[in-house]
Amino acid sequence: MATFIREMQDEGFPHDPRHRGYCIQYRENEVNHCPSCGRSHWYVGRVSAECGFCATALPLAAAASRGAGTRGRGHRPTAMSEAA
Repeated sequence: MATFIREMQDEGFPHDPRHRGYCIQYRENEVNHCPSCGRSHWYVGRVSAECGFCATALPLAAAASRGAGTRGRGHRPTAMSEAA
């Protein structure tokens, strides 16, 4: 049993960011060419951008710095948010 635990500790997990490799991201205020078709027309959402020609989706680079449920800078509580 102890040797099995030691073997598991030496292995890396597939979700480990160090083993993911290169990740293509959509960057705001830059020319972003689609990795599939090479064109640069995008539909940009909150967390991803989709190519207007071939529908390839890329994550937004800015969305990686924002987490779900986090407050942005300059958030001021309002009367409506305090009432809830």
